[in-house]
Amino acid sequence: MWAVKRAAAFVVAGACVGCNGGPVATADEARKAAPDAMGAGPPSCSAGGDGLTNCGENKESCCTSLAVAGGTYNRAYVTMDAGPMQLADPATVATFRLDKYEVTVGRFRRFVKAWNGGTGFTPPAGSGKHAHLNGGLGLANSATPGTYEPGWSAADDNRVAPTDDNLGSCRAYATWTPSPSSQETLPVNCVNWWESYAFCIWDSGFLPSEAEWKYAAAGGSQQREFPWGSTDPGTANQYAIYGCCYPAGATSCMDSWCTGVRNIPPVGTARLGAGVWGQLDLAGSFWEWNLDFYPDNTAFVDPCTDCAYLTATSTRMVKIGNFSEGPYYLPTWLRYDYGPSNREIYLGFRCARAP
Repeated sequence: MWAVKRAAAFVVAGACVGCNGGPVATADEARKAAPDAMGAGPPSCSAGGDGLTNCGENKESCCTSLAVAGGTYNRAYVTMDAGPMQLADPATVATFRLDKYEVTVGRFRRFVKAWNGGTGFTPPAGSGKHAHLNGGLGLANSATPGTYEPGWSAADDNRVAPTDDNLGSCRAYATWTPSPSSQETLPVNCVNWWESYAFCIWDSGFLPSEAEWKYAAAGGSQQREFPWGSTDPGTANQYAIYGCCYPAGATSCMDSWCTGVRNIPPVGTARLGAGVWGQLDLAGSFWEWNLDFYPDNTAFVDPCTDCAYLTATSTRMVKIGNFSEGPYYLPTWLRYDYGPSNREIYLGFRCARAP
């Protein structure tokens, strides 16, 4: 239905903290895996309610954020039956946390309330950096050596406009509703890049870089074909939400079967699709905004140590694979870019956080 650019992608080195046979978490790692249980937590989940504290099969906090152990991996690779191939473009990623779930309608509703029609919250200039890196300077800009993550620009304040009309512009596929509804646990869509960035800043986090996002999805040095491994995703919504296989009952899946928001399930529905570090919906569900600009005419810039492509181009990076497109868009190595002002039925996001 929608064209996608295939190119090099990503792999990971690092061990799972307490999952899939990885090492048992220390007390400190366990605290970081569920950091908000010991404090006020991100603003989006600070109150109980639908889409805030009832995500996944265990009805847990929708703000659950899991530690991703840092390491080095190859950003360029493909995985076939024989295993990872065409390994190139290594990147080193420091330990960070990546939210288990995509941002829900319920969580985004609290941000919209804080934004208050433009009279409330706006991100402070320079906020949103990976401030735990490089002495507070944030990610290194791979496109311009010697420069670093700029953070939020006040010139973009007016780009944040999560109105009912804008969030509802996806029409039959819009997960947003003007008032709370049965869709609060669905991932929010129709959100532009600036709104996703502003939300993560407000929610005490930041947008993940492409390197971070792909690192988590590819599963460390395993360089997985899919976040969960190499098992075929099937058509029962166990591993990934794709091809309009949801709701259950389809024996084969194709995007022409899509009819609207009924084809979009609550976050975490594909419970067997967890990546090495436990995040869900890393394949399928929604495309997800990343921090980086898309590097025009450049696959990857080397070297890359806690880097992102931060010199402006016309588009931003997104994670690929969504609820409507087929299984050919689920592999972890695929890349795509999109105009940051776009509001689409298949575009959502999740936040990352300091370790």
